[in-house]
Amino acid sequence: MRRPIYVLGSTAAALLAAAASFGADDASFSNDLKATIALQGMPCDQIIEAKRNGDSDYTASCKDGNRYHVFVNPKGRVVVQKL
Repeated sequence: MRRPIYVLGSTAAALLAAAASFGADDASFSNDLKATIALQGMPCDQIIEAKRNGDSDYTASCKDGNRYHVFVNPKGRVVVQKL
């Protein structure tokens, strides 16, 4: 049970680190968002658009038409909500 929480924590850390370099490496950031969405069990074949809404708060649009809100909640957990 602790291992999945560790993975989510690592994903959150990667998401936060990617946010700092969003303009520098869009492909890497898109891959991080895609991995975060996949770890939550949601389908996304390719990120075609990612918008930063705030600190650790993003909206991602996938090529398959799915849209997601990806953020870190007050408890420090990564949350992916389908829009």
